[in-house]
Amino acid sequence: MQGHWLLASLGKRVLRPGGIALTKQMLSHVGLQRGEKIVEFGPGVGRTAELLLASEPSHYWGVDPNPEGKAQVEKVLSGKPQAEYLVADAAATGLPDASVNVVIGEAMLTIQPDAVKDAIVGEAARLLSPGGRYGIHEIMLRDGFTKEELETAQKELSRAIKVGARPLPVEEWRALFARHGLEVEWVGNAPLRLLEPSRLIADEGLLGALRFWRNARNRDGASERLRIMRNAMRVQSKYMCAVGIVARKKP
Repeated sequence: MQGHWLLASLGKRVLRPGGIALTKQMLSHVGLQRGEKIVEFGPGVGRTAELLLASEPSHYWGVDPNPEGKAQVEKVLSGKPQAEYLVADAAATGLPDASVNVVIGEAMLTIQPDAVKDAIVGEAARLLSPGGRYGIHEIMLRDGFTKEELETAQKELSRAIKVGARPLPVEEWRALFARHGLEVEWVGNAPLRLLEPSRLIADEGLLGALRFWRNARNRDGASERLRIMRNAMRVQSKYMCAVGIVARKKP
């Protein structure tokens, strides 16, 4: 099982590399306004959807081609007629051009090959009306290391989380947005501490963290998987960190 879905199956709701604090920081710079139209790529299990819906959008689409988190997201969307789960690829949503004010995507570009990253960012730019904002929460490579060191770090992290990690340096994230007419307005970062006890409590609350640890102890092999993932994040945090970026579509 891929690392993020293992965490979700154990009851973790915040699956983003920089934790809920970086998500909230990113959203504050997006500047959500009541009555806007919002698309979220890869809503996971719906934790960020809760924050987006709290801004009272006129419409929200959670776009994901995979079924793993659908039931949990639909619970978040239940009773909200303006909210919709759309089974589609983030690179080809089928939604109209220039039809939304905000696109959000977290922990999904990093695991894509470069060509797919480009297609997804291009789709976000297509969906946004002029002046619309695109916020992401991903992983970036730190400066000051050789290409070989960074490639080794990516491979080690990928091996631990059971999914390919393909982060970019911050300047390459900027260039990716610029190719699609998106101007970066804000960049923030946070350490890779997703499975550290202090981060777990900050993200899930004390009761949620205790429930998560209890579930891990009661499932065969889960505690060992978590130990491997936590150690990999500790070691590779020298070479990479979580990054939040907000860009605006040029008029």
